[in-house]
Amino acid sequence: MACYDTCTAMPGDIEILVDDKFRGEIDGGRIKKMIRHVLKAEGVALPYEISLVFTDSETVRQLNRDYRGTDEPTDVLAFSLLPQNGTDSPFPLPPDGIARLGEIIISYPQATAQAKEQDHSPERELALLVIHGILHLLGYDHEEPEQEEKMKQKEKELLE
Repeated sequence: MACYDTCTAMPGDIEILVDDKFRGEIDGGRIKKMIRHVLKAEGVALPYEISLVFTDSETVRQLNRDYRGTDEPTDVLAFSLLPQNGTDSPFPLPPDGIARLGEIIISYPQATAQAKEQDHSPERELALLVIHGILHLLGYDHEEPEQEEKMKQKEKELLE
C-alpha cells in the first residue's frame, strides 16, 4: 500500500493510503479538497486528523467481518475515534487539542461497480462514499428510517 503524497500525518492533515493496484485511479488532491469542504461545512475546525484508505473488496470484507460481525463485502467502513452518542471514546486521546476523527476504508472495486450500476462516474461514487464515511465519523447513522433520511439529505447537500 502506498501513500498518496506523504505518510506523515500532521495536525490538520488528511492521510490517504491507496492500495498499489489502484494507485493511478485516485485523485488524492481532489479527495483532500472534498474532505476539507465537508469538515468545514460540518463545523469541524482545525486541527484535525483523518485517514482514508482505498483498498480491495476482500480487505474490506475481512474488516467488515472482524469489526462489524458481517461476513460480506461492503463499499465503505468508518472507524470513528470520536465519542458517539454521549459515550466516551473507546480510545484514550492525548490532550493536544487535535480532533482525531478516525479512519475511512473504501473498496475501490465496489465503488466502481456501484458507479456503473448507478450510471454515473467512479469519481462521483467515490465522492459519495467519502462523504458517507465522514458523516459516520461525525456520528451520523442510518439504522433507523429517520436517521437514514437525514443522512441521505446531508450527503446530497454536501455532494452538490
